[in-house]
Amino acid sequence: MGPLTRLAIFLLALLTISAAQAADVSLMVGGIEKQIYLPAVLAQQLGYFRDEGLDVELLSEPAGVEAADEMLAGAVQGVVGFYDHTIELQSLGKYTESVVQFGQAPGEVEVVSTKHPEIRSVADFKGKRIGVTGLGSSTDFLTEYLLAKAGLRFSDVTPVPVGAGDTLISAMRHDQIQAAMTTEPTVSRLLLTGEASILVDARTLAGSRTVFGGTYPAGCLYMETVWVETHRAIVQKLVNAMVRTMHFIATHNADQIAAKMPSDFYTGDPPLYVSALAHGMEMFTRDGRMPPDGPATVLSVLSQIRGNLKNKTIDLSKTYTNEFVDKANAASPLP
Repeated sequence: MGPLTRLAIFLLALLTISAAQAADVSLMVGGIEKQIYLPAVLAQQLGYFRDEGLDVELLSEPAGVEAADEMLAGAVQGVVGFYDHTIELQSLGKYTESVVQFGQAPGEVEVVSTKHPEIRSVADFKGKRIGVTGLGSSTDFLTEYLLAKAGLRFSDVTPVPVGAGDTLISAMRHDQIQAAMTTEPTVSRLLLTGEASILVDARTLAGSRTVFGGTYPAGCLYMETVWVETHRAIVQKLVNAMVRTMHFIATHNADQIAAKMPSDFYTGDPPLYVSALAHGMEMFTRDGRMPPDGPATVLSVLSQIRGNLKNKTIDLSKTYTNEFVDKANAASPLP
């Protein structure tokens, strides 16, 4: 065996060892450009996954329900989406759990086209086309809840799946929808051009409590319970990186956070992106823990609109865990 052959075998062995040490994890994000899911991208940008020895791939679907389908099909190991899907999935006999909580408020806003001044409340939605990210998505749930509060049925409107960002804005601009449930930075883009106004605002804790009657935890990383139980070391590393990211958000302002994000997320207007983020900073948890009163609020909201929940007993303790988050915070406390 010549020296070059021995060198090649040695290098191949090093590469094999390195590959074995790196845990490849794919996460599906329910709209990667949405600021409600910013922590996942920020963790990647800051190198926190890499610091944990993880090779994390972030993929994107326009709506959370599609992201959940990808996970259940085995295409990805986890979803960055709304916590409410864990309750909905348990009602269907599929057990998933939030392992780290990004949002303590939905960060969602019901915007109304300024072409329709006759719409002054949700009760005026009757007969209108209402935009949601996707049918069966969290925006679909929340829109149905707002309609029920206003004395309307979901059949009184036509829900239209329009995603977020450019696709939603185009749909509103061409009057394909008259109102929509969406997030930042789409909200601020519509307000800047004067194409929409805010009807319902759940970007803050106060707004969430007014709309939903309590703290409404939303954005999180959730995974199938079986996968969590069989890959605990990897899950802990993922959560370590995410908790470190939540600490970063809690100790930096919107300008500093936006500076770490990919420039194409600014949609050509960095100041607007920063302003939108500043408006929504309160929606983020400081430490990744599930708010104690949050799960019950979400179950209460879903029970009012999802018929399949009315005759089901949901074990909320199985829809989330603070175990990994608590270990991460103990090892690296919030500064």
